[in-house]
Amino acid sequence: MNDMNRGIDDAAAAEMVSHALDRPDLVEHTGDLPATQRAAMRLIEARAIPLRVFARDGLPTRLMTPADEPARFHRMTHHGITDLVHTVSRPIRMKVNKQTGETETVPVTFPERAAKAMMDSAEWRLPAIDGVAVTPLLEDDGTIRAVEGYDHATRLWCSRVPDIRVPTRPSRADAAQGLRLIRNVFATFPFADAARMTASDLDLVDTDLPPCDAESAFLNGLMTAIAKPSLDLTPGLMVTAPDVSGAGSGKGLLVQAICAIAYGAPPAAFTAGTASGELDKRITSALIEAGNAIFLDNVNATALRSDTLASVITERPAWGRVYGETRMVLLNSTAFVAVTGNGLSVSEDLARRFLACELDPKCDDPEARDFPDGRDGFLATIKAQRGELLTAALTIWRWGRQNEASLTKGKAFGSFETWARWVRDPLLALGCADPVEAIARAKARDPRRLKLVEMFEQWWQDHHNYPVPAARVSEAVKGIIDPQNRGRNYIVSTVNAYVGTRAGGFVLTRQDAEGRWGHATYSLKQVES
Repeated sequence: MNDMNRGIDDAAAAEMVSHALDRPDLVEHTGDLPATQRAAMRLIEARAIPLRVFARDGLPTRLMTPADEPARFHRMTHHGITDLVHTVSRPIRMKVNKQTGETETVPVTFPERAAKAMMDSAEWRLPAIDGVAVTPLLEDDGTIRAVEGYDHATRLWCSRVPDIRVPTRPSRADAAQGLRLIRNVFATFPFADAARMTASDLDLVDTDLPPCDAESAFLNGLMTAIAKPSLDLTPGLMVTAPDVSGAGSGKGLLVQAICAIAYGAPPAAFTAGTASGELDKRITSALIEAGNAIFLDNVNATALRSDTLASVITERPAWGRVYGETRMVLLNSTAFVAVTGNGLSVSEDLARRFLACELDPKCDDPEARDFPDGRDGFLATIKAQRGELLTAALTIWRWGRQNEASLTKGKAFGSFETWARWVRDPLLALGCADPVEAIARAKARDPRRLKLVEMFEQWWQDHHNYPVPAARVSEAVKGIIDPQNRGRNYIVSTVNAYVGTRAGGFVLTRQDAEGRWGHATYSLKQVES
């Protein structure tokens, strides 16, 4: 693997942990328990990386790396801290022998009170960690680093990185060949607007033609998942299909295959839940675990809204509330975010944060379609070809970084400027569609925006640009704002909330009341859409 930079690997870690058998004494100061705590903390910190103990949200956390399973983080309890103290030291108590008068050392169990206090101590000096990477780390100049162990530069634990061989100076032909390889592997997926052909009795995407909007969104999603550990902010991927007839179209399989390439294993999926606020709690819990991907599956016939999801995609770090507690934690997420659903739409605040990939098999029973080797066989093929597919994607990426000045630049994408340079622009230069253009169309389909545009158009028709109190708008406007007839106060508060909002070529303005008994008035102005 090129640009090799080895960290502390598993063998070295095991060797260093074995040295804990030669443990120093840790004296329990019965009259000064904080001194005992500090001494124990310094011993743990000295061996933190080989023991895989890190600071997350400023608190001690153990990285668990079971064989053949995704790595995960476990917030340490006082039982775990007690065990850790005994791993790095021999807790003892000084005792005077009444018969001889000499001072002796007596082995003891580390005090439970001290272990509990260490759980929440602000005096830890552990290395901070943001997540786990199982794909090469990337740098802006096109460098690819294969790291094993803790990487201080990115604050990531890196492991199980596959062996890849990316050309040192890839040509445009190399990048185009890599793109063709990826497209051919995924040609069986029913990207909604793709031109299709039949080969060997299979319905396939015609890869001789440029990628359509949906396939381009997928390709950007794959590249995003691979680059995510090395980028602060990236958009998520939303894979949708038609309501009712979209079941079995391959949405979940597409996300699983993306993660199998990027991270070596499909992600664990979870659903939105039904209770109010349940989704944000589940997202926060998943982010605390610091997995490689957040996979929200089967969000069907829903307009998705989530303040937590919106925050973690465009802010790093972001605050989240721990499930079952009032405590807030900082979520420094390195996870790739993917959402799937039939008949799924997203609110306007989420629309600009997601690449939209639409699948449409254009048949009544999508699950009955022929698929080579079935679902499990396809994923097995993806895993077997992981190194080859990673090499293809990173060839595109490196070509883009080394030739940025000559690349086609796409539409501006606020919050994701670096992502656009790394991921979107190289694919755009190779003939893919700009997924940012599709975001505007997704926003236009947002039910809240559609209702707002309808209300503004009716307001303009009935009141033009004349100022009017909220309670005195026309009955037609009231019917759009308050179809359930909740009353005057609801209408006034709703109209006031829309002040400054632009939609459908209009902006709503507010004029303050004149005099003690006056009323605030509202008026529309035409603006460029």
